[in-house]
Amino acid sequence: MKKYLSILLIIILLWASPAYSISYLTDGTRQVDKIARDAGFKKQRINTSDFILTAYAKIDNISDILTIYIEGDGFAFSSRRMLSSNPTPKDPIALKLATKDPYTNIAYLGRPCQYISEKEEKNHHDKYWSDRRFSEEVIQSMDEAVDVLKKQTVAKEIVLIGYSGGAAIAVLLAARRTDVSEIITVAGNLDHAAINEYHKVAQMKGSLNPIYYAQDIAGIPQRHFAGEKDKIVPLHITKSFASATGDTDYKTVIVVEGCGHNEGWVDVWDELISQTFSNPIGTVSDSQ
Repeated sequence: MKKYLSILLIIILLWASPAYSISYLTDGTRQVDKIARDAGFKKQRINTSDFILTAYAKIDNISDILTIYIEGDGFAFSSRRMLSSNPTPKDPIALKLATKDPYTNIAYLGRPCQYISEKEEKNHHDKYWSDRRFSEEVIQSMDEAVDVLKKQTVAKEIVLIGYSGGAAIAVLLAARRTDVSEIITVAGNLDHAAINEYHKVAQMKGSLNPIYYAQDIAGIPQRHFAGEKDKIVPLHITKSFASATGDTDYKTVIVVEGCGHNEGWVDVWDELISQTFSNPIGTVSDSQ
């Protein structure tokens, strides 16, 4: 028994060690660099008031509209109740969605502390991928990064597409900007208080909650894609947010068969992104 406990302790210490974190970060960054590079995206670091954010962009021609994809929470937890040492995504789903978007002017924004080491980021702290992941300073920094990307591309309007926790960021950004022409969420965390209550985990008291800003973005065209098999963000969360915007018939909610929270989205994204508001792929039935 002592032998097994010793092995377990070594594994825990290894996981928490700086060397392990650096190795994991390097592997994750290399992975995302390759995905982006193969799709023609160029990397840049954007210095904001509180964070250094990683962005990738593919600008094929000057256009009035820039589409920005926002990553999810990444590898925030190593287990149900244990925070990871670095939130760099193991599977950068929002980036993969961006690479499948046929539009010519696309950018991708990583979240604070993703793709960057503790030594590089002065505010590298696990509160920014836990309790304060949607805090005022996080949203302000993301907003500054959007300004930089918009200026670089000479765009006049912004389309925000957020996956999972990135959906919360998209809504909170749109609520304070005047240039967002469309919001699209994918498996979106649109009410973290309700989601955390549903999963019986601690509330994120340091974060802004997107559902409180639903009325502020009610006039912006939006679509909310929900996975039929999503156990992380159940359908009632998406419906509740839609209702808060005034969409009591859930016309902005599209349930996608076969998709879970992480699974299936990349495979169907080219089809989903091609849909228009007048011709959605599906709607929420009364039984759901």
